[in-house]
Amino acid sequence: MASTQASGHFAEKYRQNFLDLFPLLVEELTKEGQDSHQILDALKHLKEVLQYNVPHGKLNRGLMVIGSLCHLLGLELMTPELENKAIALGWCIEWLQAFFLVADDIMDQSLTRRGQPCWYKKTGIGLVAINDSFLIEGTLYLILKNHFKSEPYYINIMELFHEITYQTEMGQCLDLITSPAGDSVDLNSFTIERYNAIVKYKTAFYSFYLPVALAMHMAGISDERSHTAAKNILLVMGEFFQIQDDYLDCYGDPKVTGKVGTDIEESKCSWLIVQALKRANADQRKTLEECYGKNDPSCVKIVKEVYTDLKLEEVYREYEEESYKKLMDTIKEELVGTKLPSGMFHEFAERIYKRKK
Repeated sequence: MASTQASGHFAEKYRQNFLDLFPLLVEELTKEGQDSHQILDALKHLKEVLQYNVPHGKLNRGLMVIGSLCHLLGLELMTPELENKAIALGWCIEWLQAFFLVADDIMDQSLTRRGQPCWYKKTGIGLVAINDSFLIEGTLYLILKNHFKSEPYYINIMELFHEITYQTEMGQCLDLITSPAGDSVDLNSFTIERYNAIVKYKTAFYSFYLPVALAMHMAGISDERSHTAAKNILLVMGEFFQIQDDYLDCYGDPKVTGKVGTDIEESKCSWLIVQALKRANADQRKTLEECYGKNDPSCVKIVKEVYTDLKLEEVYREYEEESYKKLMDTIKEELVGTKLPSGMFHEFAERIYKRKK
């Protein structure tokens, strides 16, 4: 398989084409058809749901599909038809994420998302947003049917979306029962084993493995060995990505990250609190038990002071170096006996390590 340049470069090459397809997909899903007059109001609502919730993220996951396909096939084999199909698959991932986020914001009682009010907080929406999240998920499968039904890999990508949706929902379940809203936080449940499970299932599968696996199926790579190798590499990458997110939530510059971290106030089972609990003495643990999960600036300040005393910034820097080495070793080991290009995985790694947002 070919790999001639960084998939990030490939992805940026196609960004405008990616953006241009979105309104066409929305029109396809909401256009009036036979007997549609019976659900015309619902179709108008659906259009607003999709336009408000789907296209306003960084689009990294969606663009990762076409970036990966360019690595796997090489630019010389990229036809306009393949390009459009890869972009459509990329939007399906963005649809999936929007489905998760609309529901997640209700569960977390969040106020804003991507610089605007959460959908359920928008005037006139409220808990209608629960059904709207189902609509987003449902239209994802309409896109797959409309664009891929005749493809030999159709069943593979359908099963992949269903499998990864289930895995992500199980990760969300673990997250919610570990940090239940409104209850006193039980720091005894904040173990590295529980943290790793949450990260693997809630984030890594859909954010890292799914885009690459979809591109692999498009490229005709469906053997179990290759997919297992890709999964093993990308789950390591996804774990680091979430740990990095946790670090930036506390130590990132809001002017750069675009958001103010709230993991401490929301009693999240983050990597930092897990590391702190592993290192804290009796007095420090008591302080964490008293202050963690409190929506009080003074409590947040005290928790961060404990983090400073425990030198968690230094702990993170050491972990970052170790994680990068582990990833490089995993790439080398896992790709033996496959036709997957190492450059694709190396490029993804370079994009996330040392990032500031």
